[in-house]
Amino acid sequence: VRFCFLRHKSNQKIQAKQTNQSANPKMKVLLCGGGNAIHVLSSYVSALSDTHVTVLSLFPGEAERLAAAIPDEGIRCINDLGDDVNGKPDAVTDKPESIPTDLDLVIFALPSFVHELYLKTLKPYLKEGVTIGAMPAEGGFDLCAIHNLGSNFVRHSNLFALETLPWACRIIEYGKSVEVLGTKKEVEVIVSPKHGTSKESVTDILHRLVGKLPVFDPASNFLGVTLMNINSVWHPTISYGFYRNRDVNEPFDEPPLFYQGADEYTGEKLGLVSDEVLEVKRVLLKRYPTLNLDSLHHVSHWMLTSYGDDIGDKTSIYTMLRTNKGYRGLTHPMREVEIDGQKKYTPNFKYRYFTEDIPMGLVVTRGIAELAGVPTPHMDDVIVWCSQMIGKQYLVEGKLTGKDLHSTRAPQHYGYTDLDKFMEANHYLDAATGVEDEGPAVDGAQELPVSAQ
Repeated sequence: VRFCFLRHKSNQKIQAKQTNQSANPKMKVLLCGGGNAIHVLSSYVSALSDTHVTVLSLFPGEAERLAAAIPDEGIRCINDLGDDVNGKPDAVTDKPESIPTDLDLVIFALPSFVHELYLKTLKPYLKEGVTIGAMPAEGGFDLCAIHNLGSNFVRHSNLFALETLPWACRIIEYGKSVEVLGTKKEVEVIVSPKHGTSKESVTDILHRLVGKLPVFDPASNFLGVTLMNINSVWHPTISYGFYRNRDVNEPFDEPPLFYQGADEYTGEKLGLVSDEVLEVKRVLLKRYPTLNLDSLHHVSHWMLTSYGDDIGDKTSIYTMLRTNKGYRGLTHPMREVEIDGQKKYTPNFKYRYFTEDIPMGLVVTRGIAELAGVPTPHMDDVIVWCSQMIGKQYLVEGKLTGKDLHSTRAPQHYGYTDLDKFMEANHYLDAATGVEDEGPAVDGAQELPVSAQ
């Protein structure tokens, strides 16, 4: 299938889509979600003349609302780079049975805690060979996909995940217009290609859909990126450090600064949690010497690499947090309340810093550490406190056996208790040893205990 870059001469693209009867089959794309990113993707991908785009939302009422809101000219995307784009998806639905049966590409652009719902729902309608991925994915996306679609299906398909969205964006008017506030220069992408397919073939498709930027930088493997999930260390640990000695029920006069409000203890705690992650890396590399975990670094290294000269004082993590221009003015997620006629603010513990970065992030890393036999007292401090704030239980007496484990992507949720089996079943050693032959398929779903199903 041949594609074209968009972001330029968008009106010509739309006219071509409406009138061009190309001899080449159209690429059938399924976009899952209904928020900011889906508005951008719907505009971009639908503007191409050689695509057939379906939007699927399982959130009650969202598909009907979105379909009714999109005008004939499509969703307008106001770009920071190049011309604005208008694109209208061919269908918006909440019925998975109505999507095309021969999909080429499926993109999840929705909260990670509903990835499993969409994978389970779509399983009867997907064919092997499809390219399926998430923007962004959070930790353990591959575990979730293998468990729900089956190992054999995943090995015969292309699986990808972006560490973050390609752009910062916001809806201006629902169903009608969206704005790209800033396109990122580079985004790390993890690709697990089907047998005989290159990673570049997947990143080329992504580039042709979203434009030349950001550059998609291929990461080593899903395991390395899961362990290097910076948000899972950053957001929960900074929140824990800030609130640890505060009454969380006491309102604030104004939203407190998130990064610039961190104290020295928080900076040290971030370093200690990151040290524990690197100890997991050390243990894994000692046990599996050919394993590639080159993308896994300390948070201080990540900070310096990501922000460089934007950081005023590089003495410590604490000083970097407080002097990074990119973090200036960012606040803790809060809820606005009125008390005695005055506007006040209380912590919003239902924000993604807690609902995603813990169960789909830090708990996943903690689960891998448990399999590797690596103690994580500092990580445990953060997980236990955050769990209490969101009313969940993951850790019990230092083990991931809590009643809410089923809502995470920890290896233990999928039935893994042995490190070797975990590494083999999820094919982390295949890339390390250069294995090309498909071998016997191990279905992650079969290893899930009956009690956890």
